[in-house]
Amino acid sequence: MDYRLSNKFGSYHNGIALIGVGGTGSFAAEGMARLLAGHPDIRLILIDGDRVEERNLGRQNFYPEDLGRFKSQALAERLARKHRRPIAYSILPLLPGGVGHRAVDECSLLVGCVDNAAARSTIAGLVSYSQWWVDAGNGEEFGQVLVGNSTVKTLRTGWSFHPEEGVVNALPLPTQVRPELLVTPARPQQDCAEAVAVGEQGPTINQFMAAMVVEAVRRLLEGRLTWWQLFLQLESTGLYTMSPTPEAVSRLTGIPVNKLERR
Repeated sequence: MDYRLSNKFGSYHNGIALIGVGGTGSFAAEGMARLLAGHPDIRLILIDGDRVEERNLGRQNFYPEDLGRFKSQALAERLARKHRRPIAYSILPLLPGGVGHRAVDECSLLVGCVDNAAARSTIAGLVSYSQWWVDAGNGEEFGQVLVGNSTVKTLRTGWSFHPEEGVVNALPLPTQVRPELLVTPARPQQDCAEAVAVGEQGPTINQFMAAMVVEAVRRLLEGRLTWWQLFLQLESTGLYTMSPTPEAVSRLTGIPVNKLERR
C-alpha cells in the first residue's frame, strides 16, 4: 500500500530550522518564506555562521549590499521585510546544550542544506523522534533530497508503519540511508562557490535543489508527502522518487517487516 509521512509533528513543535543558507539554502529560504506567508503561526529560523563573500554573489541569493554580513542575518532581515513576517536567524554553532542547539530543539522540521560530512553529523545528532530531517545534497548535475527522523535503534522499539491510517511515523535518518554522507573526502572539500568556479557544479543545480526542498516541506506540512527519497538528474531532466515501505526499511536496517508494520 502507499504510505504518507506523518505530519503530527506540528502538535509537538511549530517551527522550521533551515540549517545552511549558502548555494541551495539561500534559495530555499526565499521559497519557504513565500510558502509560509499564509502560516504566521509557523516560525522560520535560518542558521548559518558564514559571511557573504564576493564569490557568493554569482550563484547564491545575495546582493552586493550583503557583502561582509552574516548570510543568515542578511537573508532573514530581507525576507522579513519582503514577506512582512518575523524570520529568526542564528549565527551560533549547534553545540549540545548551547543556544543554537536549543533553537533547533524547538522546531518540528530540520532542513539541512549543508555541504560537508561534519555538518551532517551534527544534524544527525540533533534529530529527535518528534522531528523530521529533510536533507539536500548535490553534485555537478545531480542531487537528492532524503527525509528521515530515526536511528535504527529507535526503529527497533516500535511500529513505524500504520496500514489502517496509511501513515508512517518513523524512517531511517538520511545519513543511515546514505552512510557516505558522513565520510570526509580524501582531498579538501571545496565549498559550493569554488565547485562552480572549477566546473564541479552547474550554475543552476542549487535552484533546482531548493525547489525540491521547498516542495518536500510543503507536502510534509500538508500531510501529503508520499516519498522519502527524491533524486534529480539534470542531464536527462529526470526526477525519481522512492516510496516508504516496510520492505524497503527492512532491507536497509535488517529489522523484520512484522516489527515495522502494525497489523
